[in-house]
Amino acid sequence: MQARRGWAPDHGITTPLPLGQKLRGTSTLVDKRTGETVLQWIKSSEDAEEQAEAMQAAIAAMGEKIPREKPRRAPAVCNTDLLNCYVLTDYHLGMLAWGEETGADWDLGIAEDMLVDWFAAAMAQSPAAEVGVFAQLGDFLHWDGMDAVTPTSKHLLDADTRFQKLVRVAIRAIRRVIGLLLEKHQRVHVLMAEGNHDMASSIWLREWLRAIYENEPRVHVDVSPDPYYCVEHGKTALFFHHGHKKRPAQIDTVFAAKFREVFGRTEHAYAHMGHLHHIDVKETNLMLVEQHRTLAAPDAHASRGGWLSGRDAQVITYSRRFGEVGRVRVSAKMLEAA
Repeated sequence: MQARRGWAPDHGITTPLPLGQKLRGTSTLVDKRTGETVLQWIKSSEDAEEQAEAMQAAIAAMGEKIPREKPRRAPAVCNTDLLNCYVLTDYHLGMLAWGEETGADWDLGIAEDMLVDWFAAAMAQSPAAEVGVFAQLGDFLHWDGMDAVTPTSKHLLDADTRFQKLVRVAIRAIRRVIGLLLEKHQRVHVLMAEGNHDMASSIWLREWLRAIYENEPRVHVDVSPDPYYCVEHGKTALFFHHGHKKRPAQIDTVFAAKFREVFGRTEHAYAHMGHLHHIDVKETNLMLVEQHRTLAAPDAHASRGGWLSGRDAQVITYSRRFGEVGRVRVSAKMLEAA
């Protein structure tokens, strides 16, 4: 462990690395006459495991100061057989799009208003189900830190604002949505899935939301660090994954293996994914696998590359006994025309 942090005197490595870095290798220039080290280059890289641990500790500390939501009065009437699953994916909050270039404008203000308007419209058209699932399937935030780049490839992104403002709006918008869900449903299940644009931000979103709603017994926030998620509703199993690790063709066996007991107990299985921004539905021997559209406008990269699709999101209603029994589709155009 000490060598990994840059301290191995027996091997001539005596330069401790800062927190969040790990030793990748060294290059040493040695004087052949004296055998003494003339120069040494220390090669380091980001230590993802240590950074994650530091982030978790910071989240836990900050979460202690977040004002807790007080319990709200539950709706008096609901259908105990039903669950409404509100599927939202690839929302890219904080992305900037210029309508003349991409076909539609998108910025932080437009995105926050559309998010709340979509949930209000979707809930008005969906049945009074006992359970509401806020299935946010990843890439809710367009970028993941102080630099507006993709976390893995470091591709430059079109960003609307400062990251701190983006964080503030994200938390405010989600709390507004959960408040609406609590007015309609007896129980609310919140899922903030990991995406390829917001790997770290999905962590603090899950942890902060759990802290905020720890005094509200009707809200359950899924804080699983694994990017595969499951909700069991009677004989119906719902599975969720962003799509950045596994594509639709291979996802059914992953879910059946990871959630073996749930899969074995249930009769109806459905998998929901995002990532590619267009509709793709496949029925396998194990489950129905559905890839969803996004409500967000295309950015310049997508528009110039010709990767275009419709813009909408769906509420899918499931029965404890019969699986899917209905759905409502609300498009961006419907919200803009309202």
